[in-house]
Amino acid sequence: MRYIFITGGVVSSLGKGIVAASLAKLLQARGYRVTLQKFDPYLNVDPGTLNPYEHGEVFVTYDGAETDLDLGHYERFLGIQTSRHHNVTTGQIYQTLIERERKGEYLGKTVQVIPHVTDEIKRRFTFLAQQEPYDIILTELGGTVGDIESLPYIEAARQLHYELGPLRVLFLHLTLIVYLEATQELKTKPTQHSVRELQRAGVQPDILVCRTPKPLPRDVRAKIALLTNVPRNAVIQAVDVATIYEVPFQLRKEKLDEVVLRRFRLPTRSEPDLSRWHTFLEGLKNPRSTVRVALVGKYVELHDAYKSIYEALIHAGGWHALRVEVLWIHSEEITPANVERKLKRANGILVAPGFGERGISGKITAIEYARTRLIPFFGICLGMQMAVVEFARHVLGWEEAHSTEVNPNTPYPVIDLMPEQRKLRGKGGTMRLGAYACEIKEGTLAWHIYQKPLIYERHRHRYELNNAYRPALEEAGLIVSGRHPEKDLAEIVELRGHPHFIGVQFHPEFQSRVEEPHPLFSAFIEAALSCRE
Repeated sequence: MRYIFITGGVVSSLGKGIVAASLAKLLQARGYRVTLQKFDPYLNVDPGTLNPYEHGEVFVTYDGAETDLDLGHYERFLGIQTSRHHNVTTGQIYQTLIERERKGEYLGKTVQVIPHVTDEIKRRFTFLAQQEPYDIILTELGGTVGDIESLPYIEAARQLHYELGPLRVLFLHLTLIVYLEATQELKTKPTQHSVRELQRAGVQPDILVCRTPKPLPRDVRAKIALLTNVPRNAVIQAVDVATIYEVPFQLRKEKLDEVVLRRFRLPTRSEPDLSRWHTFLEGLKNPRSTVRVALVGKYVELHDAYKSIYEALIHAGGWHALRVEVLWIHSEEITPANVERKLKRANGILVAPGFGERGISGKITAIEYARTRLIPFFGICLGMQMAVVEFARHVLGWEEAHSTEVNPNTPYPVIDLMPEQRKLRGKGGTMRLGAYACEIKEGTLAWHIYQKPLIYERHRHRYELNNAYRPALEEAGLIVSGRHPEKDLAEIVELRGHPHFIGVQFHPEFQSRVEEPHPLFSAFIEAALSCRE
């Protein structure tokens, strides 16, 4: 078992997750069994209760863990399933230690960062290796080198390097090369300082990946190598590219995977097979047409809040050789008076997930527009629920129909709290989370899309379609085409007589892959193209 630790320096948001996923993809394409994990330095137990403006999207694993959005990149790039053990926070580590201390497991000893915190971090570093026979585990350390909260992770990684040796532990440091427009110079000083900060913590990086807006001249690479004690061939440039899906090819050109394998004294085997990835990228970069999708949500100022949805649209577009132009539309800004102006350019309307009352009326208005104008509609989670509310109000005439999440006193609670949720008081990790079965009804749009009777999709919600109102809704034309068999819960609804109108209670975006786009998104993009034409 080999371990690669990916750290970041100078500034945050350089793309450690993309670099880690790209390197892992190259190693996987060479035949190695690899996986990735993310260690986050914040004290929250998980991101499930964090505001999307604070953290971006919460990515849900098949086993129901609420995790960092970088796990979405891991799954999309490698085509794997991650679990709750692939994302660890400082909050989880401290929670474990405090519970042990309360039980008396430390026998009255003083509990300290070293050795207790670092030992628990090391245990979690190596946990996945005990579950599956991986060849290489890549571990992304969140935050930036020099942050106080990141120090225990750096120290634990240093200790693991000491214990296992340099042939089993490798450090890859991602850093920024600054380009000064005024002098037209590439500046390496921030990178030098970042590496020195890492060296002060006792870690010598084996590989430097330099994020840069311009290609690095040979003399600049030599200078970086000399001043950081990193071999010249291990100073890797990562020039800014148009799409994250070019990064594996860019790093392959730089021979990053070969540098890693030589460092571990592992055979390079055959060339990495990226043929399907290349086919997708060709379609993405050379589209035959453009479709416009209105993404109606309440967090559209921060695109990372809908990261998996956006990437799933890109996957579907690439495989259809279509450019998907996403129109980011804030649901709070949509009214009956301006909905035509806001949405008239859209070939398809996607109403996004969310929580709470803010922006609800705009989502309902957008759904009515899609329904009455016969524009392809795709509702996810809250988007599906509001499609039910809109139909109940404007087709069945129940003007006060609503979700009890928004209006607990509605006379027509067409969306209501799940019975098992009523007694819960805690917020974190208590929703309906993870993968659940869904039976598809034959002859429906959902059946046409999935082409199978049983599927499994991931959930993150508390409220459901109220079965007491299902007969009236179905009789009027809103069909339940997918249901959870054990509890007879509505999973998919669609509109009879509409060219493409479908809402799902689950989150299909979490299962879209670069090499295997999700069928719901593919069908939606095809419908949007038909609408445009």
